Amino acid sequence: MSDLTNTVERYIDIWNESDADRRAEKIRDVWAENATYTDPLASVSGHEAINALIGAAREQFAGMTFTLAGQVDAHHDIARFTWNLAPAGAAEPVAVGFDVVRTNDDGQLSAVYGFLDRVPASS
Repeated sequence: MSDLTNTVERYIDIWNESDADRRAEKIRDVWAENATYTDPLASVSGHEAINALIGAAREQFAGMTFTLAGQVDAHHDIARFTWNLAPAGAAEPVAVGFDVVRTNDDGQLSAVYGFLDRVPASS
C-alpha cells in the first residue's frame, strides 16, 4: 500500500469520526495546518474550518458512512479516488464523489479538491 493510499484511507476515516475532539486530533495529524478543502459547496482552510465543515456534513448525513469506491490512483504527491456515502446496509449510496488530494513534503494533506457526482435530492 502506498503512503498516499494510507493517507486517503485516514482521510476517509476522518469523515466518519463522530467525536469532534477525536476528529480534530486526526485532522491535526493528517492535514497540514494551512490545508485547504474545496468542493462545489464549500471552500475552507485550516484545521478548525475543516473540522467544522466535516462536523456539519456528519450532522446533515447522520448515521451514514463514507467509504472508498475502488482503488486510489496516485503518483508523486497527488491522488484521486471515488467515495460513496450510504447508510449501513444500503444497496446504493445516497451520494458519490470524486476527490483529488495533494500532500506536502511531510506527507500531510495540503489541498483537497472535491467533486460531487451524485447528491441526495432536496426535499
